[in-house]
Amino acid sequence: MRVPISWLKDYVDLTLPIDQLAERLTFAGLEVETIDYIGLPGAALPWDREKIVTGQVVSVEKHPNADKLLLVDVNIGRPEPIRLVTGAPNLKAGDSGQKVVVALNGARLYDGHKEGRVVTTLKPAVLRGIKNDSMVCSEKELGISDEHEGIIILPPDAPVGAPFVDYAGDAVLEIAILPNTARCASIIGVAREVAALTNQHVRYPVIDYAESAESAASQVTIQISDPALNPRFTAGIIKGVTQRPSPVWMQQRLTLVGMRPINNIVDTSNYVMMEWGHPTHAFDLAALKRLQGGEHVTVLTRTARPGEQLVTLDGKSHELESLDILVCDPQRALSVAGVMGGSESEVTGATTDILHEVAGWQQTSIRRTARTHNFHSEASYRFARGVHPDIAPIANRRFLQLLQQNGGGQISAGLVDVYPNPRQTTTIDLYPTYVERLLGVQVSLGDMTNALERLEFAVEPVGGLLRVTPPNHRLDIEGPHDLVEEIGRIYGMENIPVRIFDEPMPATVGNPELEFEERVKDVLVEAGLTEIVSYRMTTPEQEHRTMTPGTPVDDRPMVRIQNPINPERSGMRRTLLAGVLESLQSNIRHHERVAIFELGCVYIVGEQEAGHVSEPGDDVLPNELPRVTLAMTGASSAQSWRTAKSAPMDFYELKGVVEALLNGIHGTAPAVFVPIAHPSLYPGRAAAVEVSGQRIGIFGELHPLVRAEWNLPDQPVLIADLDIRALRAISQNLAQARDVMRFPLVTEDLAVVVDEAISGAQVEQTIKRAGGNLLRSITLFDVFRGEQVGAGKKSMAYSLSYQSNERVLTMADIEKPRTKIIKSLEGQLGGAIRTS
Repeated sequence: MRVPISWLKDYVDLTLPIDQLAERLTFAGLEVETIDYIGLPGAALPWDREKIVTGQVVSVEKHPNADKLLLVDVNIGRPEPIRLVTGAPNLKAGDSGQKVVVALNGARLYDGHKEGRVVTTLKPAVLRGIKNDSMVCSEKELGISDEHEGIIILPPDAPVGAPFVDYAGDAVLEIAILPNTARCASIIGVAREVAALTNQHVRYPVIDYAESAESAASQVTIQISDPALNPRFTAGIIKGVTQRPSPVWMQQRLTLVGMRPINNIVDTSNYVMMEWGHPTHAFDLAALKRLQGGEHVTVLTRTARPGEQLVTLDGKSHELESLDILVCDPQRALSVAGVMGGSESEVTGATTDILHEVAGWQQTSIRRTARTHNFHSEASYRFARGVHPDIAPIANRRFLQLLQQNGGGQISAGLVDVYPNPRQTTTIDLYPTYVERLLGVQVSLGDMTNALERLEFAVEPVGGLLRVTPPNHRLDIEGPHDLVEEIGRIYGMENIPVRIFDEPMPATVGNPELEFEERVKDVLVEAGLTEIVSYRMTTPEQEHRTMTPGTPVDDRPMVRIQNPINPERSGMRRTLLAGVLESLQSNIRHHERVAIFELGCVYIVGEQEAGHVSEPGDDVLPNELPRVTLAMTGASSAQSWRTAKSAPMDFYELKGVVEALLNGIHGTAPAVFVPIAHPSLYPGRAAAVEVSGQRIGIFGELHPLVRAEWNLPDQPVLIADLDIRALRAISQNLAQARDVMRFPLVTEDLAVVVDEAISGAQVEQTIKRAGGNLLRSITLFDVFRGEQVGAGKKSMAYSLSYQSNERVLTMADIEKPRTKIIKSLEGQLGGAIRTS
């Protein structure tokens, strides 16, 4: 929220420099994100005190050589007026008396005729034969806003010849309004904080105006159907309003807070909302009478009926939901309460009589309606965070006062104020010992009382405790813990001393599951992958895209979200693959090589977890099962001046990453890779990982049809999906290490011809079992198929390394294990040793 310092000063004196005030507010919980200086030192373009001044138009006449230019004589406090040339559309020949902003020769301004903020220095020039070295300024040229349609016309009481920075220089605090500081979503809300922090009282605006003899109650009746949704409704009436631009001071303040001035009716409504934090809404009273066919108007509030529609102020027709709260007449909806008005009763250029509504609404309902219909506005922002109903009559009377000042009119006597269930006052007992326990510092009863009273709490000492009543603008005070927070904010969190525990620190308790997950992440990062975090919400249709066309739909029930942020995030994921592929699709556009992984939970109904099987409709929450999914595509290695572009990553590169992961977690047994068929994977390039007969997961190359569905490039895309619980079950915290061997390796090659159906894993396991303790490593370096080995056969050539820690091995030493290996290959696999 933007808070202009000049506006803030109306309600509280600023006793601190702006930067110190910002720091104090931040420490008190109102985070000041930026300070936007306008014209003052520290601004992007400060206003020169000598060269940018206020002036008064003495005369305006037409330029003799240009139809669209004017010659303006301006009094800037010098003995003689200065003459300048302008094309401002809001000046005309014959004008005089307007107060304006004048930039003199050498002034630095923003160029009003160029896009963005381009700084220029004012220099003498000849404009159609008239020498000119000064100009009257627009808001854009001074950096106040992007408005350049006309020059700034100052209020009549503006001084003449004064530095404009003294008159209008300002600073705007950009404050982050967090959920627990929603009470500060107004200028007065921030003023209350400043007053409390600097030990002052807020100067609330005096609301006083003349009323006509006719009462508002004689013209309108209010009916509330559900006080829980609409706790309070106030209505005021003002007739005979003249629509015109708002006063300059109001326009400037609205511009500084980021709102575009429109006219005195709309601007006054917005001004009151920003001042008090309570949104308001104006109805055309004549339109309401016309719709109801009478002079007395009935306004009621209710929820929407089935199929009910409303055309809102933006001209769009909306089908309303059953939980939407509406402001209606007896026949039709007039507006969506607290969110947006309807077109049939809107204020138009012909409106003179206004029924002004300020009401309280149930914040959860407003938040739901705004999200459902995508109605996000300053009003719904405030109502969704909570606005106390007691502010409603104040905001209504303030609107009537300001509009009467700015547009004339007769205000009907009184407000129609329907408040069926007044909000109950909360009284909280606060014990000093409780405050000390939470803050860690002893605060006296007097200091606690002072802090709370500065925040407008009513405090009554009762024995050794304080009985505290929150002010009516605080909806967030529920218990003594909230009071302790308030005391701490005023006391100053920075003033609370750092204390070391008197007792020894308790022993830390590890989280084995989390520690194991971090271990898995570390191994994958070391293997060259990057961790991602994707949305946990998805749709069944998105997940089905991870499988080839024609694959049966996953019939497992999906956990549905009752209020999804959008239709594409309506359910909790049952696989990580969709999110990983979505990220891969985004990143491969910008990189030649992408290798990513995600470790997170999937949400499954019906799988065993911790001794319970959840069922659809069961009150037990769905099982959250941790998994890790990998995706890799692109070049096997980065291109450099030493190497040509490498081949794309393939199945075996992913297999190496999976093996690195199993080694990194110190698996209890060797992994076995089993060929499988899977609807997401390329046939013949898919495998399951098994350890000791337990399946750990699957990996392989993504099926080309799935790859095309995700618009991925025409190159291998490799994926793996592993069960974290299964990985943890086979992991060891301690790894076995061997001494560095003192004696050299003895290496020999062995080629065996086996049937095509026999896998490399089978051959390797057979060699490993037969090789004994001397066999150190087995490396497959060649696979050959051809006439030389026969149809249905393949030759697999291995490099076998032997080593002893006791002596240098000779060929005689390895003869025994070699003979045993050959016999095992021939006897168990039907292999034949190839000699040529």
